[in-house]
Amino acid sequence: MNLAQQKKLHVTPLVEITQQGGVLLIKPIGPSVGQREAPIIQDEAKPFLEELGSDLKHVVLDLSMVTFMSSMGLGMCISFRNNASAVKADAILFGLNKELHTLMSMMKIEKLYKIAKDQKHLDKLLN
Repeated sequence: MNLAQQKKLHVTPLVEITQQGGVLLIKPIGPSVGQREAPIIQDEAKPFLEELGSDLKHVVLDLSMVTFMSSMGLGMCISFRNNASAVKADAILFGLNKELHTLMSMMKIEKLYKIAKDQKHLDKLLN
């Protein structure tokens, strides 16, 4: 996903949402996605998920700026995957640090997503 070609749709202190073609990238900003942040991020992304609808091919959740996630954050991940699945789009996790990857594995959330290990792998999944 070429950053120069991305169209920034929405930026707040908690999330950056960009789009390129049928790819919607949701990038939580900040070290923590917890009880306060998760529902706000979901509410911020919802209109873009609905607007793209069946034109959506991939939902990428970029967690490269996140170091901690509560159960509410994990619920947010499941919700985004369900939104993608509803329109037959791929759900991709990107930018997981070691601790988040362990948490996703332990909670079996990684089975719901394709996981991009790095930018090259993400580009391959998007093509």
